[in-house]
Amino acid sequence: MYDRKARKKGKSSSGGSETVEILKTIFFALLIAFVLRVFLFQPFTIPSASMEPNLYEGDYIVVSKWSYGYSKHSIPFSPNLFQGRIMERAPQRGDIVVFKLPRDNKTDYIKRLIGLPGDRIQMIANRLHINGQPVDDVVVSQSQIEDVFGPRPVTRLRETLPGGKSFSIQDFGPSGEVDDTGVYIVPAGHYFMMGDNRDNSVDSRYDQNSGVGLVPAENLIGKAEIILFSWSPGASLFNPVSWFANVRPSRFFTVLK
Repeated sequence: MYDRKARKKGKSSSGGSETVEILKTIFFALLIAFVLRVFLFQPFTIPSASMEPNLYEGDYIVVSKWSYGYSKHSIPFSPNLFQGRIMERAPQRGDIVVFKLPRDNKTDYIKRLIGLPGDRIQMIANRLHINGQPVDDVVVSQSQIEDVFGPRPVTRLRETLPGGKSFSIQDFGPSGEVDDTGVYIVPAGHYFMMGDNRDNSVDSRYDQNSGVGLVPAENLIGKAEIILFSWSPGASLFNPVSWFANVRPSRFFTVLK
């Protein structure tokens, strides 16, 4: 009788210790994931066409969190633990940046950084001007695409910013809503963002009430580094067959410029 009770006690103790070990493993796994997400990398999915031809809807990208230092927006749900940035490093003109929309400090946006503090930005006759000088652009191709507005001619250009950063942009012609603008003066501690799909991007050319406006440094989350995976619209998490039908393997592991 004594031995049987002892064995039962031993089994109960063993089961309890296994549960504790499982809970510890889960806790440390979650802690590691949290630390990686806050301090190192964060994944994002591209929800729109505003960054074409460089980022497409359905691209799954990785953002480096250490590139610009850390703010409250580096932490999930942006808790108001501190103001400004810790270990701040200034972004470079031409970086593809993920940031919190200044209007609500909640929505994640991705655009290209065009204007630095002190810059004067203007669109004149469908061409970007920085500090009174037109930005170099060269036509790469002209074609036609079909979208929600029907068939439209599209031009792809190679744009080179002051400092040498060069990348592709997409444009639908000279009659866009913000193809001619006034001068935007970028104040200290703020940045001017634009989408690469110039006629299909709500960005800093629109004021904060209807668009992005000027983006405070505190709102920067990180720099987009690489396209990890990509699926065209129509892929569903709950339909594995759609993964293979819509996968875009040519975009996997594409380093962003």
